[in-house]
Amino acid sequence: MTKKNQSLNVDDALTQSEAFVIKYKTKILIVIAAVIIIVGGIFLTNTFILKPRAEKASAQIALGYKYILTGDYKTAINGNGKDFVGYAKIVDDYSFTSGGNLANFYLGICYAKSGKTKDAIKSLENYKDKGDKFISPAALMTLANCYATDGQVDKAIETFKKAASEAENNSISPEALIQAGLLLENQNKKDEALKLYQEVKEKYVTSIQSQSIDAYIERVSK
Repeated sequence: MTKKNQSLNVDDALTQSEAFVIKYKTKILIVIAAVIIIVGGIFLTNTFILKPRAEKASAQIALGYKYILTGDYKTAINGNGKDFVGYAKIVDDYSFTSGGNLANFYLGICYAKSGKTKDAIKSLENYKDKGDKFISPAALMTLANCYATDGQVDKAIETFKKAASEAENNSISPEALIQAGLLLENQNKKDEALKLYQEVKEKYVTSIQSQSIDAYIERVSK
C-alpha cells in the first residue's frame, strides 16, 4: 500500500469517526455525564456517608468488648440502655459498613455462648469473609461448632476444614483439623480423619496440638 493510500485510509477513518461523534454526540455526552455522576456518587457516598458510619460502628463495637469478656452476652447483644446500643442494633443500623459486618461476628459469638444456636448460625453466615488469617477463620470455627451443635455435621466438617485452610497458622488450623477429624470419626470415616490428623502432625509441628496428635493417629489407624 502506498503512502498516498495510507493517508487516504487514515483520513477516511477520521472522517468516519467525526461523523460518528457528531451523529451520537448527545448520547455520548449523556453516557459521560452518567459515568461522572456514578463515580462522583460513589466517592461522596464513601467519604461522607459510609466512612463516618463505619467509624461510628467501630466505636460502638469497641464498647461491647467488655461485656463479651465478662460473659454478659445479653447486654452485648441488646445494649446497656446508655452509651452502648448492642451488637444486634449495630448490625441493623450500620449495614454495608465494615463495622456492621464485624458486628455480625461478635453477635454470632454472643448468640452461640447464650445457647441460641440458630441465631448464631444466621449471624455468622451473614458475616462476610475478609480473607484474613484470624477473624474470618475464627468466625468459621464458631460457625462450624454451631453447625455441629445443630446436627449439621457434614457442613460442620467442611467449615472446620475451610477455617484451617484460610488460617494456615498454629493458633487455629490444628484445632480446626482435629475438630473435623473427630466428627469424621463419629461417622466412622477413619481414613478421612487420619488424613487430617497427619496434616496436623506434618504441617503444624510447633503447635500445641501436635504434641498429642500421635494418640489421634494411633486410634484411627487400628
